[in-house]
Amino acid sequence: MELSGDHSFNAPRDRVWGFMLDPETLRQCLPGCEKLQEIGPDEYEATMKIGIGAIRGTYQGRVKISEKVEPTSYTMLVEGKGPAGNVSGEGSIVLTEVDGRTLVNWSGIANVRGTLARIGGRVIQPAAKTIVGQFFNCLESKA
Repeated sequence: MELSGDHSFNAPRDRVWGFMLDPETLRQCLPGCEKLQEIGPDEYEATMKIGIGAIRGTYQGRVKISEKVEPTSYTMLVEGKGPAGNVSGEGSIVLTEVDGRTLVNWSGIANVRGTLARIGGRVIQPAAKTIVGQFFNCLESKA
């Protein structure tokens, strides 16, 4: 399943870059995030409580940041599991600054297994877009 989108910040790219890689800011802004702990350089364990449609429950996961080109782009490898199935995937973040504003383009491919896979994109894609939208709105309030 492919997911993508963008968000515009009224802040310079360096500032947005810093917020997007700060564990405490991420913990505060990821909807339902109960724990985000650094377990190695650019590697995190997360616990998230999600409650959108049939995607309900507590999910455990890992995120690894790689291919960082500061302050322009990075790649994330993600894996998680919860009561409705497992997810693994890879995503990319690209930050572009124009006239003091920053445009963040994000895209990724998710491999979904279990009940989540049976539910399909009709529920997962809108749920993911909702979560990402809440995340960026929170992040913007801090930028």
